[in-house]
Amino acid sequence: MGQAWGFGRYGGPEVQEFFDRPDPVPGRGEVLIRVGVAGVNPLDHLLRSGLVDGLDGGRPFPRVLGMEAAGTVLALGEDVNGLQLGDPVFGFALTGGGTYAETTVLSAPNTARIPEGLSAAVAATLPVAGTTAVDVLDQLGLPAGATVLVNGVGGGVGLAVARLAVGRELRVIGTGSAGKREHAEAIGVRFIDYTAEDVAAAARELVPDGFDGIVDLAGGASLRTVAPLARDPRTVIAVGDMSVTDLGGRFVERRVDRENLERSARLALDGLLAPVITAVHPLSDAPAALAAVENGHTSGKVVIKVA
Repeated sequence: MGQAWGFGRYGGPEVQEFFDRPDPVPGRGEVLIRVGVAGVNPLDHLLRSGLVDGLDGGRPFPRVLGMEAAGTVLALGEDVNGLQLGDPVFGFALTGGGTYAETTVLSAPNTARIPEGLSAAVAATLPVAGTTAVDVLDQLGLPAGATVLVNGVGGGVGLAVARLAVGRELRVIGTGSAGKREHAEAIGVRFIDYTAEDVAAAARELVPDGFDGIVDLAGGASLRTVAPLARDPRTVIAVGDMSVTDLGGRFVERRVDRENLERSARLALDGLLAPVITAVHPLSDAPAALAAVENGHTSGKVVIKVA
């Protein structure tokens, strides 16, 4: 038996609970891991709220929270290739196993070995934030010297996008609240505080001819404010708000396979995709970790150290 943090039904934070569960049995195409570090993401509370379908693997309640983790392989299901017992790995719990737990199952095709020299904490941030950053910038395909606006730069994905964009020699302008300024500016972002400035006016002053690309992580009214700042609406890519297509933009095309995980890990080793980890919580403090992300009070990436 091992401890896990999850939810007994769909709803708000009140449905969350700690519970014990037997080690999951890896099914076909799955690996059982001992979790070392789990990443915390906005997607976690959206799944708990029942707002995202298809990622629970049909598992009964109570369900474990969390979508990404780094750990050590304990057992292999059928038809698992390229991974062995004892391997240090990181990846996605795409079949509903959750990651806020002492042990869990990851989808083997969406899991990769942690390369030597990369910490488990950094590896645990790559499945969501790291690969998303790679995907949006590959999709934009901007040349060195181009301008990109990262709308909502302060979170884990936003800072990963910004850091990778700076590494690609793009000129990066980012929007966020005042508390997100320090981390953004530290990696070379020209920061616009949306609580103190007119975002559209400030952005036009910095880039009068319009942006070569926009990565939106805020959605809603904020997306509709920044979308007209692009020189071409097709260069507006949203990570969370699919209504971007109504504005002529595109939704991010995600690649969550092993190849993209391995690529993200190499970029992290080279310092080109360095996640900003701002908080490390023990599993016993998982409620506070998720609450901080759900309430938007965090800058950078929050992780849970399980083992």
